Amino acid sequence: MLEMKWVDSESEISPSLWDKCFLPPIEGRWWYSVLENSGLEDQFKFAYGLLSKDKEPIGIVPIFFNDVPIELVAPEGIAKVFRLLSKIIPGADYQRTLFVGSPCTDEGTVGLIPGTTLSEVAEFIHDELLKKAATRKAPMIVWKDFPQTEQLDLDELCKNGKAFKMVSYPGTVIYLQEPSMQSYIKGLKSSHRHNLLKKLKRSKEKFAFDVSIIQNPDEATIDEIFALFWQTYEHGKTKFERLNKEFFSLISGQRASWYILLREQNGGKLVAFMLCFLLGKRVINKFIGLDYSIPREANLYFRLQEAALAWTISQELKEFQSGQTGYRFKIETGHSLVPLFNYCQNRNPLVNMIYAFLSRSVSWATLDSDLETFLKTHPIEN
Repeated sequence: MLEMKWVDSESEISPSLWDKCFLPPIEGRWWYSVLENSGLEDQFKFAYGLLSKDKEPIGIVPIFFNDVPIELVAPEGIAKVFRLLSKIIPGADYQRTLFVGSPCTDEGTVGLIPGTTLSEVAEFIHDELLKKAATRKAPMIVWKDFPQTEQLDLDELCKNGKAFKMVSYPGTVIYLQEPSMQSYIKGLKSSHRHNLLKKLKRSKEKFAFDVSIIQNPDEATIDEIFALFWQTYEHGKTKFERLNKEFFSLISGQRASWYILLREQNGGKLVAFMLCFLLGKRVINKFIGLDYSIPREANLYFRLQEAALAWTISQELKEFQSGQTGYRFKIETGHSLVPLFNYCQNRNPLVNMIYAFLSRSVSWATLDSDLETFLKTHPIEN
């Protein structure tokens, strides 16, 4: 007998259940606590489904509500229609959506205790999501960015014709065959290896940066970090989460959080940072910030990537995950693309049927121009 109870805060669920359901390298209770307390209420409303079987807790289903721009997930032709429609009907180009998962995470997760599989509970959870969405007047439900390992379990949702499956932005990861920089460089495609080494050489000839790896930065450093994050956010093509300084203050106090910092040798100005999570046997490149006033030939991204990989290797780890977007740079530095999928349902059957039809036209190529270019030279990846 399955039951679902909804709570509004991670603190209403026992720490021991969090520990059982969210094992590294998955972000756990600390992550959701930071999100809840960062003042992001204008973007996200959080809730948690406490899943029980025969009155015993067996899982946690994190969800959040967000008003999503249609253009974020739709091909340009479809997005254009909604933009025009919004001039007549305000808000038509946005849709309130219940997401399973978390903002800013690279893969969607339902936390289940060992011995319980997603296939056993997915349909029950989905029915409960539909009820919860109705209470918040959210027409859309999305299981956000679930990996291939969960496909067999979640494909069952599509068999009754209610939910439909849609390609999402792929994740990215570097698998290090050996924990050494030499092995990493050797494993790159020859053209990428040549270009990377050339860019690093030319950068180091003209620009001297000090690298530091720190935890718990002071307030002045957090100010510098957030300023660079905001620069990078403003330059980004795809904008979903709009984080604030409070988020960085809170996340900096977490045991898993590490910063890779690049500073100018003369004056010590911070020119780039990467926030990484060290979780289990994986390093997660969570956020970066770059100073766009620095000349392009400094190749800040590649200098930052080199420093982060050197640190990962120093920890004797072989997996460096970098998430979604920014694909051109990630492909050039040897990241593999990791397929992710959204499982969706609109509570209006007619709209759901239309969305299911339109979802067939969504692909990596329609989602991102860098991916479109990549697929033209690597068609097998389709």
